[in-house]
Formats: sequence, structure tokens, C-alpha cells
Amino acid sequence: MKRRVFITLLGGAAATWPLAARAQQAKAATIGLLGTGSAAAQSQWTAAFVQRMRELGWVEGRNLTMEYRWAEGRT
Repeated sequence: MKRRVFITLLGGAAATWPLAARAQQAKAATIGLLGTGSAAAQSQWTAAFVQRMRELGWVEGRNLTMEYRWAEGRT
């Protein structure tokens, strides 16, 4: 009887372990930033935007992913 209980507990732990590990991972939000100019021309605005997001609790690389795309004058 003890062997049967042990195997049942072991099987239950193995089945629920991946679910618990998956539940702890928070999905990062993604923001896409499109610019008509170059990255250098928009750096002041971009820095202010990133700073404000940080003040609101959104930190790039931790809970936020930023995708930058620049037209480089090709509009």
C-alpha cells in the first residue's frame, strides 16, 4: 500500500511541476516604435519616452520589449 501511495504522489508532483513553473513567468509587453527619421534624429524623444515608461514601472528587458524601426528618410 505504501508503494502505491508513493508512486501516486510522485506522479502527481511530476504532472504539476511544469504547470507551476510556467505560471510564474510573466509575459513581457511589446511596444513598437516607428519613426520617419533616423535613430540619431529621434534620440532625444526616444530617451524621454523610455524614461517615462520607466517611471510608470515598465523597464525594458524586464517586463517590456521595445521594437524600434526607422525609415531613415525613405518615406
